[in-house]
Amino acid sequence: MKRYWEIDALRGLMLVLMTVTHLPTRLTDPLGQPFGFVSAAEGFVLLSAFVAGLVYSRIGHVRGVESMRSAFWRRVVKVYLCHAATLLFLFTVITGVGLHIDQPAVKNLVSYYLAAPRDGFLYGLLLVYEPALLDILPMYIFFMLMSPWVLAFAMRHGWLPVMAVSAALWAAAQFGFSEWVYGLAVRHLGLPVPYHEMGAFNTYAWQFLWFSGLAIGASRNAPGMRPLRFPAWLLVLAAGVALYCFYWRHTGINGQAPFGGDVERNLLFDKWLLGPLRLVNLVALGILAVRFGPWLMRKLPRLGWLEAMGSASLPVFCAHLVAVLLVLAFYGDSQTARPWWGDALLLAAVFTGMYLVARVSRGADVPPPADEVPTEPARA
Repeated sequence: MKRYWEIDALRGLMLVLMTVTHLPTRLTDPLGQPFGFVSAAEGFVLLSAFVAGLVYSRIGHVRGVESMRSAFWRRVVKVYLCHAATLLFLFTVITGVGLHIDQPAVKNLVSYYLAAPRDGFLYGLLLVYEPALLDILPMYIFFMLMSPWVLAFAMRHGWLPVMAVSAALWAAAQFGFSEWVYGLAVRHLGLPVPYHEMGAFNTYAWQFLWFSGLAIGASRNAPGMRPLRFPAWLLVLAAGVALYCFYWRHTGINGQAPFGGDVERNLLFDKWLLGPLRLVNLVALGILAVRFGPWLMRKLPRLGWLEAMGSASLPVFCAHLVAVLLVLAFYGDSQTARPWWGDALLLAAVFTGMYLVARVSRGADVPPPADEVPTEPARA
């Protein structure tokens, strides 16, 4: 299976946008959700799921389901170790610096850990306590743990029942399903971690995005697979939605909050719940990317540094977290703590570091060697 440099470049772009969003600089707000009411996190999760579906379904078709499961477990272990290392860095180095210089941004970030160090450490390693910024990898781990079972089921029975259940869970999440499950855990298991300390991303909502990407990626290996085609009317509709949301995001008086202080209506575009209108915006952008992306890629020069970062997305993602945590520890979360040239130097230093990590870790974050499998498919 060849490596798609276009996917690597897109993942590299998502990493750049996430870094700009998470680093407190003057560019944080202008470049947050730059394409409408959709962030780089959605693009990163969708692309990661697409690649997982593409690679691991191929292993399932060729080597069998057990080999596919083993490949998933190996990936999960690698991601978990990266997350645990980043978490320990936060609890030791960053927390130590923050307490020494009395940094409010750090103390707010690890407030639960400071209040209950033993529970914070234990439940952090158990992926229950998820401080802000460190909540994407635990969600990714959960999805990867479920994926081999879901992929095996879909290979036998098709994706329709899988996506029906996934859509139902997403809909339930919009009406408080996560809070209900949390209440059960507190009542019957005595879970001590507050709900707001369990990560900003609603896993029951975001699983729909993951399994949609997994299904699209896996379908590329299905017998008789055809290229994705969209009718002209759908392209026109998608372009209209994407342009309107882009205009609204950048010219509206409320910035990234589409309806200002109207909390209820803002839930329609909510990032953490993956609100319904946010999904509409994301689907519109996805349709345009599938239709016009290949043409655009042929016209633009290849950016090797983006491809390098995208091909080593896990270590580069962790490197960006380390950089953001260090900035929070020493500068706080103020977006105007430095002059504009200080922000420029900071961003240049962080991106250089991320690129060096990508170069050093080259080959350490590649998918399973699908190109070494035999040509005759194994029985699933």
